[in-house]
Amino acid sequence: MLTFNKRSLLRWGGFACLASAAALVGCGKKEEPAKPAAQAAPAAAPKAEPFKAAWVYVGPVGDAGWTYAHDVGRKAVEAEFGDKVKTTFVEKVPEGADAERVIRDLAAQGNKIIFATSFGFMEQMVKVASEFPDVRFEHATGYKTAPNLRIYDAKFYEDAYLAGVVAGSVTKTNTLGFVASFPIPEVLRNINAFTLGAQSVNPKVKTKVVWVSSWFDPPKESEAAQSMINGGADVLLQNTDSSAVLQTAEKNGKFAFGWDSDMSTVAPKAHLASCVVIWDGYYKKAVKEAMDGSWKTERTVWGVKEGQNALAKIADFVPEAAKKKVDEVKAGMKAGTFEVFTGPIHGTDGKEMLAKGVMADQGWKDKVDFYVKGVEGKIPSGK
Repeated sequence: MLTFNKRSLLRWGGFACLASAAALVGCGKKEEPAKPAAQAAPAAAPKAEPFKAAWVYVGPVGDAGWTYAHDVGRKAVEAEFGDKVKTTFVEKVPEGADAERVIRDLAAQGNKIIFATSFGFMEQMVKVASEFPDVRFEHATGYKTAPNLRIYDAKFYEDAYLAGVVAGSVTKTNTLGFVASFPIPEVLRNINAFTLGAQSVNPKVKTKVVWVSSWFDPPKESEAAQSMINGGADVLLQNTDSSAVLQTAEKNGKFAFGWDSDMSTVAPKAHLASCVVIWDGYYKKAVKEAMDGSWKTERTVWGVKEGQNALAKIADFVPEAAKKKVDEVKAGMKAGTFEVFTGPIHGTDGKEMLAKGVMADQGWKDKVDFYVKGVEGKIPSGK
């Protein structure tokens, strides 16, 4: 049996105290409570999905005219709203069953606002809008609306009138030419406005018209332009979407205008000016309203006053008197004191269509189905 004396016990107790010092940092010291584990940072909120907007184009985005101008407006929306908005487009969509399919597909893909940019898309827009009540539909140049379908338009006839002032000042033959698409009020207004503008500075002017039954068909447009040049026209305008008319004019040593966008570089020797339409402002307004809930059914028709229509890049060789006249008329349009369609206006048969001193209202303009005096030929409908 082992025994320990008092000194041994004291020595052992000392060793025990030293052994526990590592844990207690000295005999008798209390242990510090364990610190709680650090909490993980809260997860970031998921990023909001962008608002989706879509455009349906009747022609290719590279047409340099109508569709190109709309696509510039779409890009302006992207620049304005950044990653808050995602845009898409479908180009070269025929007016008919294909348009209905495309519009319905865009709605099904989650687009919250859809712009259809041709008159011939109207019935398809009306039908699809009824199937998607939570989607906003916008139809360019049409006239039918619904609770979630509205229309927007431009006063193309204002810059057509300004182009007429220039045309009437430079023509040598007193014969103008106009390549027309379809006999609807929009196009007839432009033909008439072009003629009235020219007659305001040159009462001898007459206008020839060739209808091509298409918005975009460069070969047909060229053929129509050539036929009028052969018939004596030396200044041409068009209500079609390509630059073919302007290019044909240059090949023949004649003059013409750009339509819907700036075409001054396409055929510079023939280019008198370009009748441009600037959709940026309207498209930004419409998308913002759809995003913030203030969108409502209405009809918007903007023109020179709102900066949506303009006669751009007037050639240096155009007479100063014509430029001055353009500036005067433009100032009147901006001030609301000048209206293109102010009576007296007579049809080709001499019938008074608007009494002297009367300014046409929108209802009158929506029903234009005649040529003004000085336009030759018949409208395809037989009127």
